[in-house]
Formats: sequence, C-alpha cells, structure tokens
Amino acid sequence: MEGVIGVQLVVTMVMASVIQKIIPHYSLARWLLCSGSLRWYQHPTEEELRILAGKQRGKSKKDRKYNGHIENKPLTIPKDIDLHLETKSVTERDTIALHYFPEYQWLVDFTVAATVVYVVTEVYYSIVKPSQEMNISVVWCLLVLAFAVKVLFSLTTHYFKVEEGGERSVCVTFGFFFFVKAMAILIVTENYLEFGLESGFSNFSESAMQFLEKQGLESQTLLHINFLAPLFMVLLWVKPITKDYIMNPPLGKESIPLMSEDTFDTMRLWIIILLCALRLAMMRSHLQAYLNLAQKSVDQMKKEAGRISTVDLQKMVARVFYYLCVIALQYVAPLVMLLHTTLLLKTLGNYSWGIYPELSSNTPVENSLLHNSAYSESVPADGKMKVTVVQITMALGSLKNIFTPLLFRGLLSFLTWWVAACLFSTSLFGLFYHQYLTVA
Repeated sequence: MEGVIGVQLVVTMVMASVIQKIIPHYSLARWLLCSGSLRWYQHPTEEELRILAGKQRGKSKKDRKYNGHIENKPLTIPKDIDLHLETKSVTERDTIALHYFPEYQWLVDFTVAATVVYVVTEVYYSIVKPSQEMNISVVWCLLVLAFAVKVLFSLTTHYFKVEEGGERSVCVTFGFFFFVKAMAILIVTENYLEFGLESGFSNFSESAMQFLEKQGLESQTLLHINFLAPLFMVLLWVKPITKDYIMNPPLGKESIPLMSEDTFDTMRLWIIILLCALRLAMMRSHLQAYLNLAQKSVDQMKKEAGRISTVDLQKMVARVFYYLCVIALQYVAPLVMLLHTTLLLKTLGNYSWGIYPELSSNTPVENSLLHNSAYSESVPADGKMKVTVVQITMALGSLKNIFTPLLFRGLLSFLTWWVAACLFSTSLFGLFYHQYLTVA
C-alpha cells in the first residue's frame, strides 16, 4: 500500500493537475485541428451570390403583400453558377462553432494523459516489480474506454434525432449487422480464431468454484496501410494465417518455429500499437479529405440543371465544417478504444513488452489463498486499521484467483479484435459507398 501512495497515487495526482492546469493551454486535440494545416471552405454570402447571379438587391417581383405584410421568398440562383469557394485555415476561434468540439478535445487530451500514466506505471513496475500493489493505470484505461463509448453513444443518439439523411437507418442496420456478426464469430472454434475465450472462461468457472468452496458458498501507401490496418489487426488472431504459419512455417520436411509463442504475443501487441500510431499520424489527411467535400459538392452542383436557394447553398457548404469534430470523434474514438484495450490486454493478461524469450513470463498465477492466510497470521493485530488493511488485502488476493490473466486474455483479445473488425467493416462499406453508390 505504501508504493501506491508513494508513486502511483502521486503520478495520478500530478496528471490530474496537468489536465486541469496545462492541457487547457496546450492541447493536442486543439493542435491537431488548429495548427494551420487544415483548411475549411467558407460559404459565400448572399450579396456575393447576388453579384454572381447578376441580380440587383431590391424588391423582388415575387414579393407578395398579405394583410399589410411583405412576404419575401428566398433568393434562388442557377446551379451552374461560376462559384469558387474561398478557403481559410482552421483556427481556435473557428472551433467555437463546431459541434461536439468539447467532447472531442476532452477525449483526445484525456487519452494522452492516460497513456502517459500507463507508460510511467509500466516503467515503475519494470524497475520496482511490486507484487501486492494495484496497477492504477488499469483504472485510467477503463476511464478512457468509458469516455469513448459515451461519446459514440452520444453521436448515435444525435443521428437518431436527425430526420434527414438516413443516418437512423444506417445505425439500425449496422447495429443488427454487428450483432449477427458477433454471434457468427463466437461459434468459430479456437483452431481458427485464437482469442482464448473458451479457456479463459473455463478457467474463470473453475477458479470461481474453488473460491466459493473455500468461502463456504458457490502517403498513399500510408493511406492504404492505414485503411488496411484494422484488417491486419484482425488477421493477427486468425490462427492458420499468422500464428501457425509463423511458429511452424512449411520448410520442407522440417518445421522450425521462427519465434516462441510468448514472442508472438508480444509482437502482436506492438504491431497493434504501431498501427494505432499510424492512424493517428494520418488523421489530418482524412479530415482534410472530409473538408474538401464542400468544394466537391459545389462542383457537383454546377453539373446539375435548375436553381437552388442561397440559403440551401450556404447550408450545404457550411455544414461540412460545422461537423468537423463529429467526424474527428468518429475517427478518434475507435482508435482510442483499440489502443487502450490493447494496453489492458498487456497488463491484465500478464504479457510482456520484451520480445526476447528471457524477458517474457507466462507463468500461471499461483493460488495465493494460503499465502494470504499465512500473511494475515503474521501481521500483529495491534489496531483496527491494520486489521482492515489485512482483510482488504486478503479479499483482493481472493479475487485475483477468480479474475485470472487467462480470463482477461480471452476477454480483452476478443474486444480488441472486435473493435478492429467493426472498424474495418465500416471503412470497407464507406469505400464501397463512395465508389459505387454516390452519383459521379
């Protein structure tokens, strides 16, 4: 308990102070959007549209008078007007008008803080190697996942409230699709998808039974790689393609494994983290591609016949920028979930960051109930505080025998794989939609 107060709690308090005092002034989320590299398209004013349409400002012939009041109909202009949108760098002042900008900034900045806490804690654990301490970085990772899920739920709720655009139908369709997909994946045997869910839950059941019995109870290239990154993550758990081929490659009559199973598990963690870093590095390219939709919409409008009101044209251009943070959240939130499910998989699954066999430890968790009993007898009961600490320590030690690393490996492996699979499925559908379903 002293180590927690001395190191981990201090790190948490320092990072909480950083979040409160420093991040409002130096924000990674704000820098990603407002560093000057992203340019958004400004909608033209009504006066500019009048000039381009060759109309003079004044009382229109279509104005009608009802009961002494003049009814002004909205100005319409030809769709094939020679309109060129002006661009402007995204500044901090512009973010005031962005939807969901506070949620985006909080998620990104808190993720940075949680990642720093995780790295510092891992360094501390590698040097001190405490045995009875609670790893506080797990709490930070769980908070990040909770915030990411909350933001995605808010976005889904927002889409359900929108009457136009068909977002509600897309959410319902993909909800059922992913549900059926999850059911189909769960019936695949461990020979093909090695999440370890079966062994993890079997171990959980056995440990729970033992516990209850003892208690007396029961670049382009980069863009392509970025697009395929979730697929690479998915394939890392497909046993015949990756693990079996790497550990037992077909080399004639002999089968010489290229690496140990522990090394493969560690390499899998590192690959996921590197792919997450790549997706973060390519974030601006994707956001700029989204902002370019304003000019593409205008170019598409020029090819159409008929007229369009100035208000509708301004909305068509302006809404692209106003929903920039919504798009950024849709890009960042799955990335955050992937990163921190991987970090939780490493910590709770008792994996190692070292790729060498001597640095990897896959030893099974010992049954520490007897050790806890001996420990409780050796501690002198000279006060109620020490007795309470001993009881809490024994309770936590008993829970460790139920929630074992084997259970967390199966559960978090599946969650990490599932997020990557859903991300790749939606990206693939988006590519298909923009290539074949949109009007060229």
